[in-house]
Amino acid sequence: MSNVAGHEDRASTSGSSRVARHGIVAAFRNVWRDPVGLFGVAVVLLIAIAAVFAPQLAPYDPNLQDLSARLTPPIWQDGGTFSHVLGTDQLGRDVLSRIIHGSRVTLVVPLLTVSLSGVMGISLGLLAGYRGGATDSIIMRTIDTQYSFPGVLLALTILTVVGPSLGALVVVLSLRIWMAFARMARGLVLAAREEEYVDAAETIGASPARIMFRHIAPNIAAPLITVAVLESAHVMLSEAALSFLGLGIQPPLVSWGLDVTSGREYVFSAPWLILLPGAAIAIAVLGINLLASWLRVATDPKESAKLFAASVQRQGSDAL
Repeated sequence: MSNVAGHEDRASTSGSSRVARHGIVAAFRNVWRDPVGLFGVAVVLLIAIAAVFAPQLAPYDPNLQDLSARLTPPIWQDGGTFSHVLGTDQLGRDVLSRIIHGSRVTLVVPLLTVSLSGVMGISLGLLAGYRGGATDSIIMRTIDTQYSFPGVLLALTILTVVGPSLGALVVVLSLRIWMAFARMARGLVLAAREEEYVDAAETIGASPARIMFRHIAPNIAAPLITVAVLESAHVMLSEAALSFLGLGIQPPLVSWGLDVTSGREYVFSAPWLILLPGAAIAIAVLGINLLASWLRVATDPKESAKLFAASVQRQGSDAL
């Protein structure tokens, strides 16, 4: 009997995992039909390529100083040269090279932060939604309590005490966003508990942990991935803001927010020092937000059906 139960358990898990994966893969196959989603994917891919191949793509070492070429303007301004297409900063460092290398922090910090906060938040959300009762009350009241504290003030306080570093920044930002994953996971689990596959798993004697992580979790993966992408944009903005205040990324690491704060004294004489890294932050956040918006619609059958119906109606109107 245990062998049969185990076989059915694995079959149910495999089936639910395939369904979740199929929805996400199908969404990315259709990205070419949506300009908004395509723009978001292109921005994320561009950041990823720049981060992975930064040493090969950047024309200079981002920390290489050349005081003889300091404050060289971009190529489209008078005095610009092809040697420094986007100009140089007050220390003669190449702005293009720093923007390319800054994409590494832009990619790594959200990845680490979302991974850490996602594991914590989703696990607690699964536990709260499935167990209910006192467990649910304790977890949700903890979330409500943390939401009552200003996130930026909490981050500034912790970083001031422990000191700014990459590791501390990731931990602090994770403490700011894990509640979003927990709340979303709990709501999805409450709905999933009424599904037949959960009743079947309980009937064959699957443990609560196995039901939560092997059956329910794969079926709620799509909306949680959308939340993860959306929170990545929030992490980018928070990292840039904290680096601008001097409590985030520290030299010799390169960050777009750090470049903005280092160039603020030259806002009138060399505005490209603020505008270019600021534009990189804005484009990255916009691309990720558009990607999250597209993922929300593409992985939701109801929203996809609405878009399909609207498309068919427009085609019928055009034919008439």
